[in-house]
Amino acid sequence: MPHFIVEYTNNLREDGEIKNLLKKINKILIERRDVFPIGGIRSRAIELQDYVIADGTEDDAFVHAQLKIGTGRSQAEKTEACDAIFEEMKQHFSGLFERRYLGLSFELVEFQNGTYKHNNIHTRF
Repeated sequence: MPHFIVEYTNNLREDGEIKNLLKKINKILIERRDVFPIGGIRSRAIELQDYVIADGTEDDAFVHAQLKIGTGRSQAEKTEACDAIFEEMKQHFSGLFERRYLGLSFELVEFQNGTYKHNNIHTRF
């Protein structure tokens, strides 16, 4: 952990630069390596084909992201990381936000009951 998951509407495929967003978010997480182990970082995007936004009459778009983490971080650490991530999301999509109808949202999901993991990537870091 952490896992960053982005769902985005397919009308953002051309201009959304989603892979670039994932790289930016990974950089934010890597900068906090004392909070998030580098070998556990996973970022991925899911392009949505079927969706309806508001009344469905416009070519609206949305991006919803989640940061999934295990327990053990302080509230201050979580808040600081989430603030940085959402600021990066807003900055990344600022040009599109000026040109089209676009909703951005982000949530933190903290696993309370643990997760099962098997990972040898940590040994590289």
